Amino acid sequence: MKQYECDLCGYVYDEAAGDPDNGIAPGTKWEDLPADWVCPLCGAGKDEFTAK
Repeated sequence: MKQYECDLCGYVYDEAAGDPDNGIAPGTKWEDLPADWVCPLCGAGKDEFTAK
């Protein structure tokens, strides 16, 4: 599983952990995130993340 880091605030989306606080189950791959998912810390869109 991969990790993606927000270029604006440094939040790391970990596919293994998901984002359960925002309805994203553990194991959810980056490409399977909803198009309108945003960084839970700063609100940046998926286009502001870089694969680690």
